[in-house]
Order: sequence, then structure tokens, then C-alpha cells
Amino acid sequence: MKNIIYSLSTIVLCIIALSFTSCDKEHEEILPPTIALDVQDAIYSVKVGKTLTISPNYTNAENAVFAWKLDGNIISTSPTLEYTPTTLGDRYLSLSVINDVAEAYIELMIQVVKLLPPSISLAIPEDGYTIIRSGELSLSPQVSNTDSTTYKWLVNGTEKSTSKDFTFTSDTPGVYSLEMIATNPDGEDRLSFPVKVCPPEDLPFHWAFESKEYNVAQGRDIRIKIWDIENDFDGTYTWTLDGKEIQKGTEAQYIFKSSTYPVGAHTLICTMTNDYTSVSETLTVNVCPPEGTYKRVASGSSSSSYNKVYEFTAAPGQFINENYTATTPQQAADYAHSRMSHDTHVSLGGWGGYIVIGFDHSIENDGDYNIQILGNSFEGSSEPGVVYVMQDENGDGLPNDTWYELKGSEYGTATETRDYAITYYRPKNPNMPVQWTDNMGGNGSIDYLGSYHRQPYYYPEWIKEDSYTLRGTRLPSVAIETSPGYWNNVDLGWGYADNFSNIDRLTDDDNYSANVNANHFKISNAVTYDGRPASLKYIDFVKVMTGVNCKAGWLGENSTEVFGFHDFNMIKK
Repeated sequence: MKNIIYSLSTIVLCIIALSFTSCDKEHEEILPPTIALDVQDAIYSVKVGKTLTISPNYTNAENAVFAWKLDGNIISTSPTLEYTPTTLGDRYLSLSVINDVAEAYIELMIQVVKLLPPSISLAIPEDGYTIIRSGELSLSPQVSNTDSTTYKWLVNGTEKSTSKDFTFTSDTPGVYSLEMIATNPDGEDRLSFPVKVCPPEDLPFHWAFESKEYNVAQGRDIRIKIWDIENDFDGTYTWTLDGKEIQKGTEAQYIFKSSTYPVGAHTLICTMTNDYTSVSETLTVNVCPPEGTYKRVASGSSSSSYNKVYEFTAAPGQFINENYTATTPQQAADYAHSRMSHDTHVSLGGWGGYIVIGFDHSIENDGDYNIQILGNSFEGSSEPGVVYVMQDENGDGLPNDTWYELKGSEYGTATETRDYAITYYRPKNPNMPVQWTDNMGGNGSIDYLGSYHRQPYYYPEWIKEDSYTLRGTRLPSVAIETSPGYWNNVDLGWGYADNFSNIDRLTDDDNYSANVNANHFKISNAVTYDGRPASLKYIDFVKVMTGVNCKAGWLGENSTEVFGFHDFNMIKK
């Protein structure tokens, strides 16, 4: 996320500095003011006739001038605003803070309503929860409008707790109806859902495969991994290939070595067996002709720019669904292509959101930089994206083969997390945060920032499921609050899109004007599933995925942004 308003609270304040001074390195000791609100989404709610007090936190605001504006008119020049509305409706205000160096500016919204009942938000699986007998289910919902709010948790209609958070457990198998009730003087909100308690033998086994069909060029190895395993109870995994048992044990993945098999389709069956059940999945592995068979050599008519967006699967975020309507994956891909065709950014949303593009020719690996990806990073504002490349191994012109990550500076260090996964859940109501859980026991939300981005939902409209899971490599958080309300998104060393690297940007300029600028990538940095060099001679497709799972306070989620892709070999020439 790079927000015009957000930049006024970060280093880019220098961009809009008043004519008092320029924000160059000669004035680094002079600091502009900053503003930090006490709500992350910059939306306040107040009942008609009641007084709302807004007291932002300021830095570098000694002897500053304050200006609160409503409908273009100054309504207060005090650091704190007291506002008493007499009519219903939304009010859009702005606050400017000016010192001898620069101006800080922020917009906010006040919702004037008759009543302020509470609102509950909780990530709930589509079919409710299922837990093992005597297991614990810890529930920590988010609740808004909590003044004078009381809570009740009911299990099958019987009150069990009056705390906001609740841990459910039962020694008796069955389906239980849980309900949370939040009540304040203005009303209440209720949330109900089922919880199934099972003995081990009745717990549903679950697993997931990346695909039902895999393509690999002859001579290469690929990993076929089972994801999201639930309730296997020390199960045994038996793998058979073309009717012959090839692996048996607790290993939930199989390394297919294509060099030992002829070109063509091969049937791979995985069977999980435990004391309670046996489940099988049939997969197809296509051994494709050797590398180079389907290479497309660039010609005089070839373009250095990408020529197609094959997929745009965003994570939820404040730019998602904003000023565009996409209700199908194809419409989403078309939207992304249209944006980049007009030199405009595409936001990938929070962690895991990605875009897949292709070229009208294969990009050669010459050992140097081969791929150029445009972003809008600047000093103090990086939102790194992980880059993957693919070769069209089966020659069908589609990105359905093997992805290889381009290693960057964090690869193989303790700062990155491999095989990370997040599941996002559709909000039950508009103007609500998007809840998420990850495969490491974590949870959180993509905040709703209605003061800046007022579309009802940040959950992609073209994803029909009520939850979806994204997978890949997670990079370390880059968002650092250097002082209250002042956020710095630091850059990583090299190897990531939308990252202010002084190595692969191939320039050391500060880019204070936040211009579109490029990161550059080497195909020779492509690695296999186990970190070995992939040794690709060329590639056909590129994927960029938001690599950080972090928020910059009231500015919201970090989200990688891309403006375009180029074959840098052609630009070098």
C-alpha cells in the first residue's frame, strides 16, 4: 500500500514540503511534523447531539499551526478537536499541521448516527469449527463500539462466559451451537456458529494438493507436496507410480525424478492410511521433452514488454475492488493488464497476493540481469514482492508448469519463512476488516481504512469462495514505527520487486519524488524446491507475490505494487 495521504506521514513529507525549504540532505536535521490518530482506519463514529473529542498524537509540532477543515472551511485551530454534530450523515474532515519546515496532512471521516451498537468480527470456517474431544477452541473476536459493552457466550443456549474472549472445550462428542452476544445501550450484535466435537476416529481427514496434474521437463526433479493436512493421526503415506509402490512412510511429499521415466503421462497415487480411515488421491505427472524443445526465440517484432496477464489473484487490501468491478478471474486479469498498459500500478494486496504475466518470446539467461519489474518504491517506502519464474515445459503456452523462486538477500536466512500459507475469510458485513489465519497458528486482519478507501469490501469480489488460501515465501516485516504515527518501510538487500534496493535498481538515487522505478532480476538466481540452482536457460512466465505480512499502523497493510514487466536483455541491447 502506498497512499497519497500516507506519504504525508512518512519520509515523502519532503515531497510536499512548503516553500520554507527543500527536503534535501542539507536539511536532514530539520524534521517535518507528523500526525497519528488513535484509530487505525481514520473513521470516528458519534451519536447525533453528542460531543466527539479527537486528540491526535503529534511529533515535531512545537510552535506549529493547526487547521481542522470541514467542507473546506476551518472549524478549529486547536491541536484537539471537539465536534458536536446536530444532523445525521458522514462528515469528511482534514487536518493540517504546519511548522517551519513542512506540512503534515491527513483526512478522516466522522460518521454521525442515531445509535452505535457493537459489531462482532471473527474468522469462522465455512462449515464451522471441528475439534477433537477434550480439545480446546480459543476464540478472540474483534468488537467495535465497545463503550459500556457487555458480553455473553452461550453454548446450546446456556450462558458460559461474560468475557469478550472464550475458550470452548467438551469431553462429549456432538455438535454444539455457540453464540456470542455483545450488547451496549444502543443495541446488540450476535454471532452464532456450530462446533463439532469428535473422537479421533470421527474427525474428518483433510489434505490438499497444489494441482491434480504436474508438468516437468525431462531431466528435472519436482516436489509433489501435500498441504493442509488435518487429522491424519500418525498416518502412513503410500505412493505408487504407474501401479508400482515407490515410497511408504510418514513423509507427506514425494520427489519425482523425471530422468528415470520416459516422456509421457504417468499416474501417481498417494494413499493415507491410519487406524481409522484410508484415503487416496490420483495425480498425473507429465514428463515433457527436454529443456529447449519449446523455446521461443525473440525476433525483430518481439516486444520487451510483457504481453499478457494470465492471472491476478489479489490478497485483500485497501486498493482491492476500488474504482473497478471484477467478478470473474478473467475480468481481474483484464483489469490488471489495462492498468499496466496505462502505466498505472496494480496493488497485489496483503501477503500472498500475486500476478502472473507472460511474454511473446522466451527470455534468455545470460548470467546477468534479465528481467525488469517496475514498482514505486522510494527511500523509506519498500513493500517487497517475491519473484518466481517458469519455463513453458509442456509447450502449451500456459503457466501450468513448475515455478522457481528467484532467491534474494533473505533467501536461506532466519528472516524468511518458506512454505508459509494464509487463509483469508470474507467479512460478514461491509466496511469490516478481513480476518486471516496462517499455518503457523497466527491470526490477524486486513484493516478497513474507510477514510481513504471507501469501497464496502476489501475481499476480492472475483473470488467466490468465502475463504481462500495463498502460499509462498514470507519475508521479514519491513514496517517500523520510528516515532508515534511515523512509519518507515525499510528496504531489503536485493532480489525483490517494489523494493528500494541500491543494488538491483542499478542506481543509487533517493527517488524522493516517488517516481516509478525498476528492480532487476537474474534468471540465474532461480532455485529449486530444496535451494539448488535451477539452471534455467530461459523463462517464459513471471509471478510476483506480496512477500511481507505486516501493517504500518493506521496506514494499513503493506502491499507490493507493480507497474510493468520487461525483458531487460532487450533494453540492455
